[in-house]
Order: sequence, then structure tokens, then C-alpha cells
Amino acid sequence: MAAEISSTDYIAHHLTNWTYGYLPGEGWKVAHTAKEAGEMGFMAIHLDSMLWSIGLGILFCALFWIVAKKATSGVPGKLQSAVEMVVDFVDTNVRDSYNGTSKLIAPLALTIFVWIFLMNLMDLIPIDYVPHIAQKIGAAMGHDPHHVFFKIVPTTDPNVTLGMSFSVFALIIYYSIKEKGLGGFVGELTLHPFSAKNPIAKIILIPINFILEFVTLIAKPISLGLRLFGNMYAGELIFVLIALMPFWIQWALSVPWAIFHILIITLQAFVFMMLTIVYLSLASQTEH
Repeated sequence: MAAEISSTDYIAHHLTNWTYGYLPGEGWKVAHTAKEAGEMGFMAIHLDSMLWSIGLGILFCALFWIVAKKATSGVPGKLQSAVEMVVDFVDTNVRDSYNGTSKLIAPLALTIFVWIFLMNLMDLIPIDYVPHIAQKIGAAMGHDPHHVFFKIVPTTDPNVTLGMSFSVFALIIYYSIKEKGLGGFVGELTLHPFSAKNPIAKIILIPINFILEFVTLIAKPISLGLRLFGNMYAGELIFVLIALMPFWIQWALSVPWAIFHILIITLQAFVFMMLTIVYLSLASQTEH
């Protein structure tokens, strides 16, 4: 496909989601250009991101359910061994990093790690393979192939990464209030990091404390989501740029980058999981 259109259009095509939304003056429709997708703004949904993220989530649940149902105490198969290694790895990190008592954290950490890993793993599929199939299907349905957009890496979509991070943020708020009480949570936002015994001085410091603590609180989900998005988006963009090069150079560059990218996709899933555990551990602390 890179040879059929200009480099700029090729890059824009690969970085544009299959978008359905409200376009001023035209109503609800599927975007036919990157410009239309951008003009839809918040009144839109990325169908490809939803399809792949939900589909991979179902795959994760089904795979682990099958392994759990067929688990044996004897010599395990390769799939059971792999699943047990992942479960033990996540369980060890939760035990070492989480100081609370909630039983939700370990399953949550396992879900985050495996789900994000599977979504990141889609980045290793050749860049034109699935989008080309989508174009063929679109052409068979009477659509212009160049207007068929289909991204297969959900974590290159900030809506997905920020959606997950704000879900974690909601749990942070929940556990903060549950463990410390509403008064304790409000006090944490208004009486730290500075404190004073004089009531007048304490009142003066409350706005300063609140600004500092509120910025720190809001920065957690934003940095959590943007870190994952930024790394995966950059990796995807490099694959797109490699695809623009002559065929014989593509293999010389894409194979080493794909091998290195295996480390990136695993590391990003691990970082998101660990920061989630640490944030929820901090939210559950009541010593202060």
C-alpha cells in the first residue's frame, strides 16, 4: 500500500482510527478522511480500538479459564506452565509492593498485565497485513479502500490508555476514602505536605497544600495513560516509517526493531501494572 499513495498519506492513513461519530453539518457517520475523524472530536468512538481491546480481553479471560478448568497437579503442559509463571510473577510483585488487605488487587494486576501485553503484542503483526485485509473487505462492500481505516494496536489510542488509567484513578479515590474515611482523604489533600499547629497558619496553608496534592493526584492517571500511549505510538510510527523504505531494507530494519520491541511491549505492561499496585498501596496506607 505504501507504493500506491504518497508517504504523507500513507503515514496519516496508518495513524487514523476507524471512527464513527457526529460530524457538524453531516450528522452521524463513519469518517472517510483523517480530517473528518479529527473534526468529530469527543462526539466519536474508535471502532477498531473497541473491537480489538474487547476482543483481546475476551481472549485473555477465555484462555485463563480454559487453563484453570484443565489444570492438573501432575506434569503441566506448556500452556499451563506459561500461565502459572505469569500468575506467580504477578502474585510475587503484589505481595512485595501492596501493603493493604484488599483481595481485588492481585486479580486486577493480573488482568492489567496480560491485557495490556496482548494489546501491545498486536504491534508485532506486519504493519500492512490486517489493514490491507480491512481494505479488501471495504472494497467488496463498495467503499473506497483509501477511506478504510483500521488500526490494530489499541494502546496506540490515547482513549484506550487514558480510559484504563482513569479507571485505576477511580479505584485510587475509592480505596483512599474506604481506608481513611472521607475526612481523612480530604485532610490528606489539604493538610499535607505542610502542617502547622497554629489554626490561623493552618488555614493559610490549606489552599497551598490542596494545590500541591491535587496536582500530584491528577498527575497519576494522566502520566500512567500517556506513558503507555507515547511508547506504543512511537513504536508503531517507527514500523510505519520502515514500511516506506525499499523492501530489501525493510527486513534489515524491521526484524531487529521487532525483536527489541518485544522488550518494550512487555516492559510497558509491567510498568502500568506496577504503578497501579503502588498507587493503590499508597491509597490504602493509613499511618499518616
